[in-house]
Amino acid sequence: MPERKRVAVLADSDTRWKWGALTARRLVPDHQLTGYLLRGRATPTARQLGEVGVRADRLSEVTCAEFLAEIGRERYDVVVLALVGGAVQAVLHGARALWPNPAKRPVFVTGYVGVVYEKLADGLLLRHGADLVLANSRHDAERFRAVYEGVGADAGAVTETALPFLGGAPYEPAGSRAHTVVFAVQPSVPDSRADRAYLLERAAGHARLHPDREVLIKLRSKPGEHTTHLEEQPYQRLAEKIPGGLPANCRLVYGNMGEVLDGTDLLVTVSSTAALESLHRSIPTAILTDLGIREALGNHHFLGSGCLASWDQLDSGLLPEGDPVWLAAQGVHPGPATPGAAASAKAASAKAASAKAASAKATPGGAEPAGAARSSAGPAAGAPHDAYAVARAKVAGLVAATRLPALAPYYTLTTAPRYLPGILARHHLAPDGTPLPGAVRPTAGESRLRRRLRAHLREAARGAYRHGVQRVAPVIRRLGEL
Repeated sequence: MPERKRVAVLADSDTRWKWGALTARRLVPDHQLTGYLLRGRATPTARQLGEVGVRADRLSEVTCAEFLAEIGRERYDVVVLALVGGAVQAVLHGARALWPNPAKRPVFVTGYVGVVYEKLADGLLLRHGADLVLANSRHDAERFRAVYEGVGADAGAVTETALPFLGGAPYEPAGSRAHTVVFAVQPSVPDSRADRAYLLERAAGHARLHPDREVLIKLRSKPGEHTTHLEEQPYQRLAEKIPGGLPANCRLVYGNMGEVLDGTDLLVTVSSTAALESLHRSIPTAILTDLGIREALGNHHFLGSGCLASWDQLDSGLLPEGDPVWLAAQGVHPGPATPGAAASAKAASAKAASAKAASAKATPGGAEPAGAARSSAGPAAGAPHDAYAVARAKVAGLVAATRLPALAPYYTLTTAPRYLPGILARHHLAPDGTPLPGAVRPTAGESRLRRRLRAHLREAARGAYRHGVQRVAPVIRRLGEL
């Protein structure tokens, strides 16, 4: 029986942990998963991790330097970096310092957890250097390659896949009208108190106008918890200020988004990734235009989707349906093979050949590493759509290689002599990627009491930070506007 592959996932928030763990499951179906949570402001709580519903064989909280020490000591086959761009870049440079020459090292994979609508070039270049940079659609893959090729960087790592959490039973309408309406809110879109209060009041108004419907306000986190983005104006507190409160058929809910969508007849949001999950299941989905269609809101990403609508239109009974062509380009609706799929297959073959050649050079005598030549050009005609077939073949070939070349991020002390050292320093790494003195705290001989005390102090500090963001900062901002 073949040995299970060892996979490590490093994530810095609840949603990124969900993306990273599910991506690992898609890339390496039979694996032993070790989870690491990057210590920071958005480190998820036990409740948030439970809501995500993806468990690891082992889970621990670490700093960037501690994580590098772990992967240098433990032998992992694949490392999935589910992080913001700067943290990805820090880990890649740290890994290059660990394996500066061709060696048997982990395969490094990274990508995006959802819709990419801002900081495209910045975020992508910070992810460059990973063995695979996953794109959630054909549309994203084309944009990613254009950015890398535009700066003269190797774009071979870009690999078209899909969001790993797309799935669930297809929608079966109970009739011509929506019975359960879900408003999927976002922590920072919109960011102003007035706009968030407006959207909440419109959702409540929709419930009053349609007493036969149940309107659910799907929340991301509880007050005091943080997600990928800061939430200064929690909807829970805004709901407390609605005159007369929320109507009986409108309530706040938590829970796993997939499970919430199981009973949804209409999904409403500004630009949440939940819209892609909903569209994948053919649930009527509305992207709100009440606040305009603006890059700052992210709803411009849905131009051409057929889903743009206002609360007024929804109040009048509109049930938007996604445009099939747009859906296919976004990778949220399986369909027949497209020119983009063929391009992905061609790129996969070229990447596999490149990895084979690099490994052959690194192997004494030029011996071909087992499995390095294996690749996939996508599903055969008539086979079920598998968005991860190409990526899975790439990973398998790289894992099987005898040695892999050193990671080569685009940003170096030559290309970004001012920018890169600051990014690395924020994660307690020197300009060459090695940990700064004291970055890795020795734990040998440390008592359990001392470890628990340190954990409690960290949690207290996080609580104070979150209180400052959600309570103090808005008050100071309002005072500044007087």
